[in-house]
Amino acid sequence: MGASVTRRVVRAVGWRLAKRLIRPIPLVGTAVALGLAGHEIKKKGLLRGLVHVGLDATPVVGTIKGVIEIFSGDLIRDKEHRSRGMGASAS
Repeated sequence: MGASVTRRVVRAVGWRLAKRLIRPIPLVGTAVALGLAGHEIKKKGLLRGLVHVGLDATPVVGTIKGVIEIFSGDLIRDKEHRSRGMGASAS
C-alpha cells in the first residue's frame, strides 16, 4: 500500500512541475518574436513585417506557422530589393 501512495504523490508532483514549466513557454516564443520584430519589419517591409511578427507572437498560431515554415519556407515573402537607377552616383 505504501508504494502505490508514493507513486501517486510522485505523479502528482511531477504533473504540477510539468505544468509550471510548460506554461511560460508561449511567453518565451512571444518575447523572441517581439525581440526580432525590427529585423523582420526591415526585411519584409512594414505591412508584411507586422503581419509576420503578429502571427509569430500569437502563441498557438506562431507555433503552427513555424512548423509549416520548416517544410515550406517563409509564408510571407520578403520585400523585393530595388536596384539603384542610373541617376545614383557611384562614389
